[in-house]
Amino acid sequence: MKKEANTIVNTLKAKKLRVTPQRFAVYANLLERTDHPTAEQILSDLNQNAPTSSQATVYSALQALREVGLVREVLLEPGICRYDANIEAHHHFRCRCCGVIEDLPWDTFESINLKGLRQGIKAERYEVIVEGICDRCE
Repeated sequence: MKKEANTIVNTLKAKKLRVTPQRFAVYANLLERTDHPTAEQILSDLNQNAPTSSQATVYSALQALREVGLVREVLLEPGICRYDANIEAHHHFRCRCCGVIEDLPWDTFESINLKGLRQGIKAERYEVIVEGICDRCE
């Protein structure tokens, strides 16, 4: 754990972020997860043993981490913002029954042709969201 803690501290410092216990805790929590939690889920995890973080603190930490590119917001359903520490290019699958979210490798899709966009639109990035039923719900 000490090595992982040093890695997190060095990563935050490399991004010119002040290392606070709250930022450290939020980032460490996200790095351990693949479920794309909401801010509320992160807060619940952090306060499981004893209330130490507030909702505002978690949102502030998430915003700082997002602004320097250490986490990304994932919008897979209306009105729900989730967070992902996997900042490598990838897509997402969301089960419409149980809500599980899985990362899909970037090369899952052979090719996506953006040439069909109307003239005047310049695509800078894209992400595919696949929605369906997972094998556990089927």
